[in-house]
Amino acid sequence: MSETNKRILQIVATVAVIGGAAIFLLKSGIASGEVYKHVDEVMSNPGEWQGKRLQVHGRVVKDSIEKRIVGDKTEFKFKIQNNGKVIDAHYFGVVPDTFKDDSEVVCKGKLNATNGLEVVPDGVMAKCPSKYDAKKQPGNS
Repeated sequence: MSETNKRILQIVATVAVIGGAAIFLLKSGIASGEVYKHVDEVMSNPGEWQGKRLQVHGRVVKDSIEKRIVGDKTEFKFKIQNNGKVIDAHYFGVVPDTFKDDSEVVCKGKLNATNGLEVVPDGVMAKCPSKYDAKKQPGNS
């Protein structure tokens, strides 16, 4: 096999591997059926999203977190907001350590008939604030 043919074969194999990986990632994302939306996008037309699998992004509304023990589970009720729109969220499970008032959060679940988000098990992901936030760097006020 000539050097040129070997090079062409390497390129074709590389393209096939990368293409296959991209197709796998796209299909796995589509297969989950989840749609990523911000709170205000969902609440601008909640009827469109009822019963669909969502990942909803927003911030936890200050003083909205309610926690209680129900049997052997912990129940959380809280509100998520973005751009003035709010969703009530309901969740049974463990929340991340960084879950608190005004924390950025993504919740996986379905919008119910009353436009509340029923969060699935392990469906609360609190985003960590950046250590490199410009407001907190020395010399920036």
